[in-house]
Amino acid sequence: MKDLQQLCIIGPTASGKSSLGLAYAHQHRGIILSLDSLALYQEIDIASAKPTLEERGMIPHFGIDVIAPDVPFDVTQFTALYHLARTASLATGSPLIIVGGTGFYLKMLLEGISPLPPLSPDAKQRVAESMNDLTSAYRYLRSIDPDYAQALESSDRYRIEKALDIFFGTGMPPTEYFRAYPPQPVIADPLPIYEITVERPVLRQRIVRRTDGMITAGLIDEVCGLERRYTRAPNAMKAIGIKEVLEYLDGYCVREEMREKIITNTARLAKRQVTFNRSQFHITRQGTLEELERELGIRSELDGKLSNSGGRASALHNGTEVPTPD
Repeated sequence: MKDLQQLCIIGPTASGKSSLGLAYAHQHRGIILSLDSLALYQEIDIASAKPTLEERGMIPHFGIDVIAPDVPFDVTQFTALYHLARTASLATGSPLIIVGGTGFYLKMLLEGISPLPPLSPDAKQRVAESMNDLTSAYRYLRSIDPDYAQALESSDRYRIEKALDIFFGTGMPPTEYFRAYPPQPVIADPLPIYEITVERPVLRQRIVRRTDGMITAGLIDEVCGLERRYTRAPNAMKAIGIKEVLEYLDGYCVREEMREKIITNTARLAKRQVTFNRSQFHITRQGTLEELERELGIRSELDGKLSNSGGRASALHNGTEVPTPD
């Protein structure tokens, strides 16, 4: 396994992805790229369940604590993070371990994205004016490119705006533009993908344990601080684990109801992640945490740490870009 130049570990939230990735990185002096849309944000530590500085140890990490919660982030920026991590990996001869639950980012790395056109000041203004009324913006997109619009939700502000960027920037409907500029894969080298499988009752127990641990660690205080500094406007504030706390603070539910909502919404996310991963990726190997430890040659002295962790992978995010269809 030490001959692997890069690999990817995926699976439902709380399945143990981060623990397995860290164990492999420690054993092979690897570099980790976090495939987690919420771990990107600084100050969102408990809600994202990102590995702590102590847990990361001396392992170089990319994709964690990259930007403030109120700074926009999209998949083009994530591809830049991949290139940084891969360059560091090649320069040091260290394997790159891509780990996390945001399958949409992985899909874009494998399939590529079409480059967006540069926008003139006039084009930017026209897009901004159009987006003042999302309903009208969607209706306009439907008039210029009905096929493309039909594939979008009328409430999908991010993709509607990007479609109008293309049209006002080039004069070409998005469908025509993407035919002219097809996406190119970002990852050119082989990427074995390992998927952790977990029985649903076991995963539910891990999610409950994770949620209780977060609440005990100060999740409510963290969300209060985030709201005070950034308001509720950023997309990151709509993440699972944050939005339920905000409902609790508004008095829409009591503390136990907040806890149950986090558990239920996280379990639903896990189900969506499994469905997305199975439908989108060619999985090299599926197996339980213990089976993949053996497959990847993780030394036995690390087994206890992995088994006791309950899964360090990011349990509480909404799987969006933010938003993404995770």
